[in-house]
Amino acid sequence: MINRDPAAYTAQLHEKQQRLTELLAPFGAPAAQVFASPREHYRLRAEFRLWREGGQQHYAMFEAGDNRTPILLEQLPIAGEQINALMPRLKSAWQASRELSRKLFQVEFLTTLSGDALITLCYHRPLDAAWQQAAEQLAQALGVSIVGRSRGKRLVVGRDHVQETLTVAGRSFTYRQPEGAFTQPNGEVCQHMLGWACDALGARDDDLLELYCGNGNFTLPLATRVRKVLATEISKSAVHAALANLADNAIDNVALVRLSAEELTQALNGVRPFRRLAGIDLASYDFGTVFVDPPRAGMDPDTCELTRRFQRILYISCNPQTLAANIAQLNDTHRIVRCALFDQFPWTDHMESGVLLERR
Repeated sequence: MINRDPAAYTAQLHEKQQRLTELLAPFGAPAAQVFASPREHYRLRAEFRLWREGGQQHYAMFEAGDNRTPILLEQLPIAGEQINALMPRLKSAWQASRELSRKLFQVEFLTTLSGDALITLCYHRPLDAAWQQAAEQLAQALGVSIVGRSRGKRLVVGRDHVQETLTVAGRSFTYRQPEGAFTQPNGEVCQHMLGWACDALGARDDDLLELYCGNGNFTLPLATRVRKVLATEISKSAVHAALANLADNAIDNVALVRLSAEELTQALNGVRPFRRLAGIDLASYDFGTVFVDPPRAGMDPDTCELTRRFQRILYISCNPQTLAANIAQLNDTHRIVRCALFDQFPWTDHMESGVLLERR
């Protein structure tokens, strides 16, 4: 349950700020700018298992490490208001339809600040034309897209993505967010992250290298601040979404290649060529800044060494421990000039943070 006491939230956020301060203190970091979250209805994604009790299927969640003791739910206060509005309507629909409920074991909601919604229904059975017809009726009734998943098969009713609109520095950017792909769960805090990153980068007349670009979440607004961008991402679905997002927003100064950060490091070091870089003239770039938003493991040592070449390193982290480890590797050549705490996951110990490092 959410603690609705504002003082409790403030205390927890202060504790996170203190932890980040302690982690970055060895590197002489300035005070962190803190971006708070709404205390409830902040999650735009939610995933539920279904649990049968009293002859009915209920939304259920489980404590970490315990998949036998369900917590049955009718509402989820941390989830967005749109998810909470859809939950009882979807439950009524599957209770009234054998085609929708038979061997349904998991439900996922994906929504946006702009009001779009997609529901994924997961089954332990093949999906057929009868299910498709029932799903089409449900999608129309709820005003959403629906994706049905069973082993080796995916059926889409409507679109397989949602459309989001985020406003950064007074400009609106539209994003296709595919079903099953990573998106930032806290839309309000995501806008703060994008705004902070753009402000930290500033308006520049050189180029940006972006690693781990995903669906272009940061790429779109950052591209408006530099001459041109070379962005990399290894996930095919994320690359397709990023290319669509660049086109939808008429951003034409970004070259996107499907390479991992490790592969790009090898390419820039001349270790091996990559056909996926055909047509990309690396020598034409005047990189001043590298932007990284790595997974929880942080940057591997070789990629970390690659970032050392740049005048500026703009780093968004979902794991402050690996952030500190990477900064320790870079500390002899770069210093932290700005840092921030983004409370993407209130009421948890999780922290998202950002730092701007500049060459000493």
